[in-house]
Amino acid sequence: ADATKKAYCDKEMKETNEKKADKTERIEKATTKIEQSVAKSAKLKEQVAALEAELAALTKSQAEMDKMRAEQKESFVGEKAELEKGLEGLKLALQVLREYYATDSAHEQAEGSAGGIISLIEVCESDFSRSLAEIIADEQAAAAEYEEMTRVNELEKTSKEQDVKYQVKESKELDKTVAELTADRSGEQAELDAVLEYLARLEDECIAKAEPYEEKVRRREAEIAGLKEALQTLESETSLVQRRASRRALRGGHLQAEA
Repeated sequence: ADATKKAYCDKEMKETNEKKADKTERIEKATTKIEQSVAKSAKLKEQVAALEAELAALTKSQAEMDKMRAEQKESFVGEKAELEKGLEGLKLALQVLREYYATDSAHEQAEGSAGGIISLIEVCESDFSRSLAEIIADEQAAAAEYEEMTRVNELEKTSKEQDVKYQVKESKELDKTVAELTADRSGEQAELDAVLEYLARLEDECIAKAEPYEEKVRRREAEIAGLKEALQTLESETSLVQRRASRRALRGGHLQAEA
Protein backbone atom coordinates (compact mmCIF):
# COMPACT_ATOMS: atom_id res chain seq x y z
CA ALA A 1 0.00 0.00 0.00
CA ASP A 2 2.82 2.39 0.87
CA ALA A 3 4.61 1.63 -2.39
CA THR A 4 1.41 2.19 -4.38
CA LYS A 5 0.77 5.51 -2.65
CA LYS A 6 4.37 6.60 -3.23
CA ALA A 7 4.11 5.80 -6.94
CA TYR A 8 0.81 7.71 -7.11
CA CYS A 9 2.30 10.71 -5.26
CA ASP A 10 5.45 10.76 -7.38
CA LYS A 11 3.44 10.65 -10.62
CA GLU A 12 0.89 13.26 -9.59
CA MET A 13 3.49 15.62 -8.09
CA LYS A 14 5.65 15.42 -11.23
CA GLU A 15 2.75 16.05 -13.62
CA THR A 16 1.27 18.80 -11.49
CA ASN A 17 4.59 20.63 -11.13
CA GLU A 18 5.07 20.40 -14.90
CA LYS A 19 1.62 21.93 -15.42
CA LYS A 20 2.47 24.63 -12.89
CA ALA A 21 5.72 25.49 -14.73
CA ASP A 22 3.94 25.50 -18.10
CA LYS A 23 1.11 27.76 -16.93
CA THR A 24 3.52 30.09 -15.15
CA GLU A 25 5.64 30.42 -18.29
CA ARG A 26 2.56 31.11 -20.43
CA ILE A 27 1.40 33.79 -18.02
CA GLU A 28 4.83 35.42 -17.93
CA LYS A 29 5.03 35.48 -21.74
CA ALA A 30 1.52 36.92 -22.01
CA THR A 31 2.38 39.56 -19.40
CA THR A 32 5.51 40.55 -21.33
CA LYS A 33 3.54 40.86 -24.58
CA ILE A 34 0.82 42.85 -22.85
CA GLU A 35 3.32 45.28 -21.31
CA GLN A 36 5.13 45.71 -24.65
CA SER A 37 1.87 46.26 -26.54
CA VAL A 38 0.57 48.72 -23.95
CA ALA A 39 3.82 50.70 -24.08
CA LYS A 40 3.86 50.74 -27.89
CA SER A 41 0.20 51.76 -28.07
CA ALA A 42 0.81 54.57 -25.57
CA LYS A 43 3.79 55.76 -27.62
CA LEU A 44 1.70 55.75 -30.80
CA LYS A 45 -1.04 57.73 -29.07
CA GLU A 46 1.54 60.31 -27.98
CA GLN A 47 2.78 60.56 -31.56
CA VAL A 48 -0.78 60.92 -32.86
CA ALA A 49 -1.45 63.70 -30.36
CA ALA A 50 1.74 65.48 -31.47
CA LEU A 51 0.82 65.08 -35.16
CA GLU A 52 -2.69 66.39 -34.54
CA ALA A 53 -1.22 69.41 -32.75
CA GLU A 54 1.11 69.99 -35.73
CA LEU A 55 -1.83 69.66 -38.14
CA ALA A 56 -3.82 72.19 -36.12
CA ALA A 57 -0.87 74.61 -36.20
CA LEU A 58 -0.45 74.00 -39.94
CA THR A 59 -4.14 74.70 -40.56
CA LYS A 60 -3.93 77.90 -38.51
CA SER A 61 -0.78 78.99 -40.35
CA GLN A 62 -2.40 78.32 -43.74
CA ALA A 63 -5.50 80.27 -42.72
CA GLU A 64 -3.36 83.24 -41.66
CA MET A 65 -1.42 82.98 -44.91
CA ASP A 66 -4.68 82.83 -46.90
CA LYS A 67 -5.92 85.95 -45.15
CA MET A 68 -2.66 87.82 -45.72
CA ARG A 69 -2.62 86.78 -49.37
CA ALA A 70 -6.20 87.96 -49.86
CA GLU A 71 -5.32 91.31 -48.30
CA GLN A 72 -2.21 91.60 -50.50
CA LYS A 73 -4.20 90.84 -53.63
CA GLU A 74 -6.95 93.28 -52.70
CA SER A 75 -4.37 95.98 -52.11
CA PHE A 76 -2.68 95.18 -55.41
CA VAL A 77 -5.93 95.30 -57.37
CA GLY A 78 -6.79 98.71 -55.91
CA GLU A 79 -3.30 100.15 -56.41
CA LYS A 80 -3.06 98.73 -59.94
CA ALA A 81 -6.40 100.23 -60.87
CA GLU A 82 -5.32 103.67 -59.59
CA LEU A 83 -2.00 103.52 -61.43
CA GLU A 84 -3.63 102.37 -64.65
CA LYS A 85 -6.23 105.11 -64.37
CA GLY A 86 -3.55 107.70 -63.73
CA LEU A 87 -1.40 106.38 -66.55
CA GLU A 88 -4.32 106.48 -68.92
CA GLY A 89 -5.01 110.10 -67.93
CA LEU A 90 -1.40 111.07 -68.49
CA LYS A 91 -1.32 109.43 -71.90
CA LEU A 92 -4.53 111.20 -72.87
CA ALA A 93 -3.11 114.52 -71.69
CA LEU A 94 0.05 114.02 -73.73
CA GLN A 95 -1.98 113.15 -76.78
CA VAL A 96 -4.16 116.22 -76.44
CA LEU A 97 -1.20 118.54 -75.85
CA ARG A 98 0.81 117.16 -78.75
CA GLU A 99 -2.13 117.41 -81.12
CA TYR A 100 -2.94 120.87 -79.87
CA TYR A 101 0.53 122.30 -80.35
CA ALA A 102 1.18 120.38 -83.56
CA THR A 103 -1.92 121.49 -85.54
CA ASP A 104 -2.41 125.11 -84.47
CA SER A 105 0.21 127.46 -85.96
CA ALA A 106 -1.07 130.22 -83.74
CA HIS A 107 0.57 128.49 -80.84
CA GLU A 108 4.03 128.37 -82.32
CA GLN A 109 5.25 131.03 -79.91
CA ALA A 110 4.20 128.85 -76.96
CA GLU A 111 6.10 125.81 -78.13
CA GLY A 112 8.90 126.39 -75.61
CA SER A 113 6.67 126.34 -72.56
CA ALA A 114 4.60 123.51 -74.08
CA GLY A 115 7.71 121.40 -74.42
CA GLY A 116 8.39 121.80 -70.72
CA ILE A 117 4.86 120.72 -69.77
CA ILE A 118 4.98 117.73 -72.11
CA SER A 119 8.36 116.67 -70.70
CA LEU A 120 7.00 116.89 -67.17
CA ILE A 121 3.96 114.79 -68.07
CA GLU A 122 6.23 112.27 -69.82
CA VAL A 123 8.31 111.96 -66.63
CA CYS A 124 5.12 111.34 -64.65
CA GLU A 125 4.03 108.77 -67.22
CA SER A 126 7.36 107.01 -66.90
CA ASP A 127 7.08 106.96 -63.08
CA PHE A 128 3.56 105.58 -63.23
CA SER A 129 4.61 102.91 -65.74
CA ARG A 130 7.57 101.90 -63.57
CA SER A 131 5.42 101.77 -60.43
CA LEU A 132 2.83 99.70 -62.24
CA ALA A 133 5.49 97.27 -63.45
CA GLU A 134 6.95 97.02 -59.94
CA ILE A 135 3.65 96.23 -58.20
CA ILE A 136 2.81 93.69 -60.93
CA ALA A 137 6.21 92.02 -60.40
CA ASP A 138 5.71 92.09 -56.63
CA GLU A 139 2.25 90.61 -57.01
CA GLN A 140 3.51 87.84 -59.24
CA ALA A 141 6.33 87.02 -56.80
CA ALA A 142 3.94 87.07 -53.82
CA ALA A 143 1.46 84.86 -55.69
CA ALA A 144 4.20 82.39 -56.65
CA GLU A 145 5.52 82.25 -53.08
CA TYR A 146 1.99 81.76 -51.72
CA GLU A 147 1.27 78.97 -54.18
CA GLU A 148 4.55 77.23 -53.34
CA MET A 149 3.97 77.50 -49.60
CA THR A 150 0.40 76.27 -50.04
CA ARG A 151 1.65 73.31 -52.07
CA VAL A 152 4.28 72.47 -49.41
CA ASN A 153 1.69 72.80 -46.63
CA GLU A 154 -0.74 70.58 -48.52
CA LEU A 155 1.93 67.91 -48.97
CA GLU A 156 2.88 68.12 -45.30
CA LYS A 157 -0.77 67.98 -44.27
CA THR A 158 -1.41 64.92 -46.44
CA SER A 159 1.68 63.18 -45.05
CA LYS A 160 0.78 63.91 -41.43
CA GLU A 161 -2.85 62.88 -41.95
CA GLN A 162 -1.68 59.56 -43.38
CA ASP A 163 0.66 59.09 -40.41
CA VAL A 164 -2.23 59.78 -38.04
CA LYS A 165 -4.46 57.35 -39.91
CA TYR A 166 -1.94 54.50 -39.83
CA GLN A 167 -0.80 55.12 -36.26
CA VAL A 168 -4.39 55.29 -34.97
CA LYS A 169 -5.10 52.02 -36.78
CA GLU A 170 -1.98 50.37 -35.33
CA SER A 171 -2.79 51.64 -31.86
CA LYS A 172 -6.32 50.22 -32.05
CA GLU A 173 -4.96 46.87 -33.23
CA LEU A 174 -2.53 46.85 -30.30
CA ASP A 175 -5.33 47.68 -27.87
CA LYS A 176 -7.35 44.80 -29.31
CA THR A 177 -4.34 42.50 -28.92
CA VAL A 178 -3.93 43.63 -25.31
CA ALA A 179 -7.58 42.83 -24.60
CA GLU A 180 -7.25 39.37 -26.17
CA LEU A 181 -3.98 38.63 -24.36
CA THR A 182 -5.46 39.81 -21.06
CA ALA A 183 -8.44 37.49 -21.52
CA ASP A 184 -6.10 34.61 -22.39
CA ARG A 185 -3.93 35.38 -19.38
CA SER A 186 -6.98 35.40 -17.11
CA GLY A 187 -7.87 31.93 -18.39
CA GLU A 188 -4.33 30.71 -17.84
CA GLN A 189 -4.32 32.24 -14.34
CA ALA A 190 -7.57 30.47 -13.48
CA GLU A 191 -6.05 27.17 -14.64
CA LEU A 192 -2.86 27.89 -12.68
CA ASP A 193 -4.90 28.63 -9.55
CA ALA A 194 -6.62 25.26 -9.94
CA VAL A 195 -3.26 23.53 -10.43
CA LEU A 196 -1.82 25.26 -7.34
CA GLU A 197 -4.84 24.27 -5.28
CA TYR A 198 -4.49 20.64 -6.37
CA LEU A 199 -0.73 20.78 -5.74
CA ALA A 200 -1.33 22.03 -2.20
CA ARG A 201 -3.66 19.10 -1.53
CA LEU A 202 -1.09 16.69 -2.95
CA GLU A 203 1.64 18.15 -0.76
CA ASP A 204 -0.57 17.79 2.31
CA GLU A 205 -1.26 14.18 1.37
CA CYS A 206 2.14 13.11 0.10
CA ILE A 207 4.77 15.19 1.92
CA ALA A 208 5.38 14.56 5.61
CA LYS A 209 5.26 17.79 7.49
CA ALA A 210 7.96 18.54 10.04
CA GLU A 211 6.44 18.90 13.50
CA PRO A 212 6.74 22.47 14.80
CA TYR A 213 9.07 22.98 17.77
CA GLU A 214 6.27 24.31 19.96
CA GLU A 215 4.17 21.23 19.20
CA LYS A 216 7.13 18.99 20.05
CA VAL A 217 7.58 20.75 23.40
CA ARG A 218 3.85 20.54 24.16
CA ARG A 219 3.70 16.85 23.27
CA ARG A 220 6.85 16.11 25.28
CA GLU A 221 5.48 17.92 28.33
CA ALA A 222 2.22 16.01 28.00
CA GLU A 223 4.17 12.70 27.84
CA ILE A 224 6.21 13.64 30.92
CA ALA A 225 3.07 14.67 32.77
CA GLY A 226 1.45 11.37 31.80
CA LEU A 227 4.50 9.43 32.98
CA LYS A 228 4.52 11.29 36.28
CA GLU A 229 0.84 10.59 36.74
CA ALA A 230 1.38 6.93 35.94
CA LEU A 231 4.32 6.79 38.33
CA GLN A 232 2.27 8.37 41.12
CA THR A 233 -0.51 5.88 40.49
CA LEU A 234 1.96 3.00 40.54
CA GLU A 235 3.54 4.28 43.75
CA SER A 236 0.11 4.60 45.37
CA GLU A 237 -0.85 1.08 44.37
CA THR A 238 2.49 -0.32 45.59
CA SER A 239 2.08 1.41 48.94
CA LEU A 240 -1.44 0.01 49.28
CA VAL A 241 -0.26 -3.49 48.50
CA GLN A 242 2.53 -3.17 51.05
CA ARG A 243 0.11 -1.98 53.72
CA ARG A 244 -2.24 -4.88 53.05
CA ALA A 245 0.63 -7.34 53.23
CA SER A 246 1.73 -5.91 56.58
CA ARG A 247 -1.80 -6.26 57.98
CA ARG A 248 -2.04 -9.86 56.90
CA ALA A 249 1.34 -10.61 58.51
CA LEU A 250 0.25 -9.08 61.78
CA ARG A 251 -3.01 -11.02 61.82
CA GLY A 252 -1.09 -14.22 61.14
CA GLY A 253 1.24 -13.58 64.13
CA HIS A 254 -1.68 -13.02 66.52
CA LEU A 255 -3.37 -16.25 65.49
CA GLN A 256 -0.19 -18.26 66.07
CA ALA A 257 0.24 -16.75 69.55
CA GLU A 258 -3.30 -17.64 70.57
CA ALA A 259 -2.81 -21.21 69.46
